[in-house]
Amino acid sequence: MRAPIERSALAGTPSEQLRLITKVAKLYHELHMKQTEVADLLKISQTRVSRLLQRAEELGLVRTIVTSPPGVNTDIEARLEQQFGLLEAIVVDDPASPELLLPALGAAAASYLDATLTGADCLGFSSWSASLLASVDAMLPSSNRRATEVVQVVGGIGVHSVQERANRVVARLAEVTRATPYYLPAPGLLDTPAAAESLLRDGSLSQLVDAWGRLTIALIGIGSLEPSPFYRASGNAISKADEQELRGIGAVGDILLRYFDVDGKLVQTDMNRRVVGIPLDVFTKVPRRVAVAGGRRKAAAILGAVRGKWVNVLVTDFGTAEAVLRLAAR
Repeated sequence: MRAPIERSALAGTPSEQLRLITKVAKLYHELHMKQTEVADLLKISQTRVSRLLQRAEELGLVRTIVTSPPGVNTDIEARLEQQFGLLEAIVVDDPASPELLLPALGAAAASYLDATLTGADCLGFSSWSASLLASVDAMLPSSNRRATEVVQVVGGIGVHSVQERANRVVARLAEVTRATPYYLPAPGLLDTPAAAESLLRDGSLSQLVDAWGRLTIALIGIGSLEPSPFYRASGNAISKADEQELRGIGAVGDILLRYFDVDGKLVQTDMNRRVVGIPLDVFTKVPRRVAVAGGRRKAAAILGAVRGKWVNVLVTDFGTAEAVLRLAAR
């Protein structure tokens, strides 16, 4: 059944003109004739055809409806972008089983990077995230340079096998983007803020620290208080006592090992100053800060990250996006 046309919209337009407008619209939109073909058939100018088509839209005679295909979630992406001021949200369908979540997020992040890296980008990367490892795994090599540098933005020396894997991932990301890699061979957390500051001032890290100031895009994860199996296995996860202390002061998650509450405000903990990694004031100046994170257990952490403007591009799954929006509405 056709949607009714408001008669008030047609008032003042002569019936003969309405007939011509309608005929032009049908030839163009329903029979898919070119404007030049419509003009030849009706013996009028192409300029007039163009004006009549515009008039058809103004009168409501032509209505365009875009139907999203399966796997495309533009409505909820738009809600996330509008509510949190994101540059872009990419929301994948919920996977058929939990073990398919990481590959789905990784494929979406890889597609985003493939489409947006310019060849002149300096890319920051946090290797201690299973979703980021999946993202790099999904990227395909290119004959063209897609980045100038790949720079590790937070330390994390863990058990040998996992450390080796993390280094390989940084190397592979540099390889597929044809970029120069910079590694951060240091623990993620030191015992005191003074020790972290001293290490970052060390001359051996000067090239890496300088590169942080050149970043145009950063690819990071969002951590929840309960570490993922990968992060726990890495040997870098915080202790149960630290986790309990952070929970007690309202922390819900972390960005680059800095802990924040559900509003995105940093919590008052010494741990935030003991991190060996990019300073937050430098990180927040990176034009595109892309977080890849999914799973409902991370909803509060993701909400804090987007509320606090720590990230401005989000790759997540549909169920988690809904959970984040529900939490934000409370």
